[in-house]
Amino acid sequence: MFNLNLEERNKLIKEIQNFFQNERDEDIGIIAAGKVLDFFINILGVYIHNKSLDQTKKWITQRLEDIEIDYDMLYK
Repeated sequence: MFNLNLEERNKLIKEIQNFFQNERDEDIGIIAAGKVLDFFINILGVYIHNKSLDQTKKWITQRLEDIEIDYDMLYK
């Protein structure tokens, strides 16, 4: 799990409160919004983290293949 600083956490809590107000016409407090945030960080955070690692691995693998091709082209 990653940690948010207080400013980031407060901003996201406000965004969640705004979402509930605008999309559901429902007021939720800071504590409830914080629990929603924690839930999504714990559930989605791991998924997003792993997906980003998968994408990074693909990118690095492609770059290494490109370097190998470039290296092989140096031979005469």
